[in-house]
Amino acid sequence: MARKKLHLRVITPERIKFDDKADMVIMRCTTGDMGIMPGHEAYSAALDTGALRILDLDEGYEYRIAVFGGLAEVKDDVVTIVANAAERPEDIDRKRAERERDRVQRRLQESVDDLDIQKDQARLRRMLVRLEVSSYPLINKPDKPGTDNTNP
Repeated sequence: MARKKLHLRVITPERIKFDDKADMVIMRCTTGDMGIMPGHEAYSAALDTGALRILDLDEGYEYRIAVFGGLAEVKDDVVTIVANAAERPEDIDRKRAERERDRVQRRLQESVDDLDIQKDQARLRRMLVRLEVSSYPLINKPDKPGTDNTNP
């Protein structure tokens, strides 16, 4: 008997970043991490900056997308994420993210203004999420799930 699946859509102002089935979605909400599986009650949440984890147990893979704020809605086994920005691993320039991380870390050591420190801490968090997502391999899956490979 086939396992019941969720349908996940990740939408940004520029385009749909993911549109496929999953067994479980783990998202970073402003109140902490939340896991969603088929049969979950209707739910809405504000998203924080973090790695969205997409698991397919039948195919044996976990895929990650960097999500930078937004809203999530769960209803009738459909998870819709409307994100301010989202980046798939293949969209991330790892060398650039490393350079930006290093630059922000140097600025944080020199900063004395509270507002500058808060802004730099948020930038550093975004760079760390980008680096996490870009370094996480797609396991046992030849094609990237939920992506339209013909439309970059």
